[in-house]
Amino acid sequence: MLKIIVDENIPFAQEAFNQFGRVTLLPGKKIMNHELLDADILIVRSVTKVNELLLKNTSVKFVGTATIGTDHIDIEYLKKNNIAFSDARGCNAYSVAEYIVASLLYLADKFDFRLSDKSLGVVGVGNIGSKVAVFAQALGMKVLLNDPPLKRKGDKRNFVELDEILNCDIITLHTPLNLTGADKTYHLFNKKNLNRLKDEAILINSSRGAVVSNINLLDAINNKNLKVVLDVWENEPDINIELLKKVVIATPHIAGYSYEGKVNGTRMIYESLCNFLGVEQTFLFNLPEPQTPLRHFDKSKKIEISLHSLISGIYSIKENNDKTKRLIMMNQSERILEFDLLRKNYPRRREFNNYTVYAEDLGIKESNLLKTLRFNLK
Repeated sequence: MLKIIVDENIPFAQEAFNQFGRVTLLPGKKIMNHELLDADILIVRSVTKVNELLLKNTSVKFVGTATIGTDHIDIEYLKKNNIAFSDARGCNAYSVAEYIVASLLYLADKFDFRLSDKSLGVVGVGNIGSKVAVFAQALGMKVLLNDPPLKRKGDKRNFVELDEILNCDIITLHTPLNLTGADKTYHLFNKKNLNRLKDEAILINSSRGAVVSNINLLDAINNKNLKVVLDVWENEPDINIELLKKVVIATPHIAGYSYEGKVNGTRMIYESLCNFLGVEQTFLFNLPEPQTPLRHFDKSKKIEISLHSLISGIYSIKENNDKTKRLIMMNQSERILEFDLLRKNYPRRREFNNYTVYAEDLGIKESNLLKTLRFNLK
């Protein structure tokens, strides 16, 4: 019988993987080498560093991460030791894209501007960035795309250089963290590039914390009155407290934490493990219906105000921000613990396609926008 070690915060872990053997659930940060000595399968999230230190002298034959990022995985070590590997690339793309929409609507309401008057620069146009671009265009924004690797591969979309992105009113980052090479993204937004942003520009980072130099960002906020949304931070969970005080929206690395995003991650690793073991996929991932799936759209107001009201009733990014800003009042050790707890105990958030919207005499413009955002219409 196979021994399977799984992060306890991965949904459906016990139910999905127990067909293969004995499942042991552990906190991600407490998965240690001695737990894996006689284990065959390891399934983790981003909080577990999978490298030689963790896997040396173990019997692990397959590693899966139920996340889109792989910077916590030493892939070269896995290759050298013939350990199969699978990630869940794209599993939470809609979750992050919806987080961006919620952020944009919150900012437009807070600072009284029209999204249709703004340009949006999308840096990194993969699974997530592509969806953000579609949503933003539906909101009437002028959207510019930047992705040098995709451009080199022959992607026919109209890409622009980073210099042009830096002139946008709003910039949102969706790149992996590359520490070196031609496509290095570590501190892509460094002092030089941050200082080139427009005064009062909006910067959103939901990719990886170190894509933006947090020290330089703090200076840029002070010098250029930038409006910043941060879901990811350098040195998580020991984040920069002065930066936390300055950002408009602060969240604890949960942009991709929709229930569907998490379950998709489990499903993708489950499918990969079935293929690796050569067994049939038998488990069905049946998700419950959300509470109050029927929602009213008030078309009597401006469309952005109505949409903000609709979405904030489903997912309150303000509530996420308020909880995260409470870290300011804590000492360092308390903040580190609470940051992790905010992630671990994150309430179940459902994606827009779980909700049906009704309104009297909904116009074509409103209908098309809601459909693009994946709402169902009654």
